[in-house]
Amino acid sequence: MVHILNDKDLDAPNLMPIAINAVEGALMGKATGRLVSPPRHNVRFGDFGDLVFTVGGTTGTAPTAGFRVYDTFAGNDHTQLVAVWSASTAKLLGIILGTRLGEIRTGAIGGVAIRQMSRADAKRVGIVGSGMQARTQLEAAASVRKVEEAFVFSRSAANRKAFALEMTARIGFPVRAVDKPEDAVREMDIVICATTSSRPVLDAAWLARGTHVDTVGPKFIDDHELGTDVADRAALIATDSPEQVGAYPRPFFLAGSSSLDRMLDLAEIVQGGLPERRKPDDITLFCSAGLAGTEVIVASQILAQAISQAAW
Repeated sequence: MVHILNDKDLDAPNLMPIAINAVEGALMGKATGRLVSPPRHNVRFGDFGDLVFTVGGTTGTAPTAGFRVYDTFAGNDHTQLVAVWSASTAKLLGIILGTRLGEIRTGAIGGVAIRQMSRADAKRVGIVGSGMQARTQLEAAASVRKVEEAFVFSRSAANRKAFALEMTARIGFPVRAVDKPEDAVREMDIVICATTSSRPVLDAAWLARGTHVDTVGPKFIDDHELGTDVADRAALIATDSPEQVGAYPRPFFLAGSSSLDRMLDLAEIVQGGLPERRKPDDITLFCSAGLAGTEVIVASQILAQAISQAAW
């Protein structure tokens, strides 16, 4: 029996810790040569857009293989598909349809970065952005740190207020909407930047000592939500996929800077071969690129739970 899940099956809050542990295991696999994660591949369909494929999995005692595909076509009815196989038995374990898995996976990558790079006593989170990625990033932060309160800013007052109400109810500590981005950044232990802005949305001067900054999605030299001033202040910079950063169709926003030269691979930090943070007052920066293969790893763990529950 092939298990097929969709967005409504993936809305339980308890899935985020599972996803974080799955991503951390994938990063350990990358560090030890067991993760298969080539850069994503785009197939163009004229002026209509692309199908984008990421393929990956793990080798070792329980080898898993699979792929994710999503589209960039016009319209609003976008659906992603992730398929997972056992590489040792050739059995198709399951398929997950929808957008929720990708949101959870991206949140989980940020969660691993927060667990590895932020201060252990971090308890205040600031968020710039109020979309779904902002939601899953905050949920991930709350899964790895004892967060006591959060503050959110986005351009739409209605959206940030709705975010605050929804997330307060979902994660159990107060989330407050604020009227200026500066108010969501100053004096925070963790800052999450999850917007679609093509221009920087925060000033590095707003960051307190010891702040960890998580930022989501591609950033190009002519289109980036985070300024190079943040990277300049950061004592430690990491990404989950240096390979993907180098494979973007346009130069990464740090291209040509010394900050890019010192960007580390999060997998090496997870493995323990590199320092998480050198001093408590260090500012740290994580640039999420979307490590290929992690969708498959997260999907395999979620499917394993679904199969286990079905057995009972």
